[in-house]
Amino acid sequence: MSAGTEKIDVTVTDIVKLNDLVTRFKFERSDGGQLPTFSGGAHTVVEMQDDGITRLNPYSLMSDPMDQSAYTISVRRDDEGRGGSLFMHNRVKTGDRMVISYPVNLFSLDLRARKHLMIAGGIGITPFLAQIKQLDRLSGRFELHYACRSAALGSYVDELTANHPNAVHVYYDDQKQAIDLQRLLTGQPLGTHVYVCGPKGMIEWVRKTSAALGWPEEAVHYEEFLAPQSGKPFQVRLAKSGITVDVGEHESLLEAIERAGIDAPYLCRGGACGQCETDVIESDGTFVHRDHWLEDEDRASGCKIMPCVSRFEGRTLVLDR
Repeated sequence: MSAGTEKIDVTVTDIVKLNDLVTRFKFERSDGGQLPTFSGGAHTVVEMQDDGITRLNPYSLMSDPMDQSAYTISVRRDDEGRGGSLFMHNRVKTGDRMVISYPVNLFSLDLRARKHLMIAGGIGITPFLAQIKQLDRLSGRFELHYACRSAALGSYVDELTANHPNAVHVYYDDQKQAIDLQRLLTGQPLGTHVYVCGPKGMIEWVRKTSAALGWPEEAVHYEEFLAPQSGKPFQVRLAKSGITVDVGEHESLLEAIERAGIDAPYLCRGGACGQCETDVIESDGTFVHRDHWLEDEDRASGCKIMPCVSRFEGRTLVLDR
């Protein structure tokens, strides 16, 4: 794990298959101690040793933030992904020892808000489960709108609707049900904040619609961890470290740097936090920017890259790392 990202040795104490795509995992400290408290919206990075490949994937914590006995996460299986979710689904067993990071929160509730409007799609429901538990303790006001493919794939629908029947609204794609976003956003009281987590299209839809309706940017919160995409292999020179690293087709630039023994900073590994932002000293080629962090002018300048999700195509790339 990265310098500054503390790690915890844990044991997998429970695994529950929720449906055909989603499985829940429970972690407890291997030394029997208590886990750190966290706030709703936090995530942990799970370390997986996959036949000589170290995979580090972020997952939202969905358990009670004040329960220090265990953490729980839910993992959606991605058969077309790079292997992290398949490792969790196919290889991890109850009793296994694993390593996770201390909680990091990039999607926290703004407790100044008078109301919290939550919009979730698919596995994007997980951070809201912890946020709702936090708001229950604070008697906070919230409203959740949750879009799922079908009732069979509606993870935690029964729990949410049973505990909060007047605050939770569920929509099933296969029944042609959809969130009336414009009506929803225009009908909110002053002081409401909106939070969205789910597929990229949903996040962009909420952001663009809220902006068009005049919602202030600081009242719209979103989280999307991007999975690094494959691409053409390339080579990078690390100026401070004095080494050259080959980046493979199916690994991220950050993973290649770590494989070379260089401890690069990160918090989310999904292009959202900005922690791994790296200065480019020299380049001859094209950047493939895929992050949520850099401004357009930073991308256009060719002077910065987010190695967790972005790539490079060209002859020369030298980084200040």
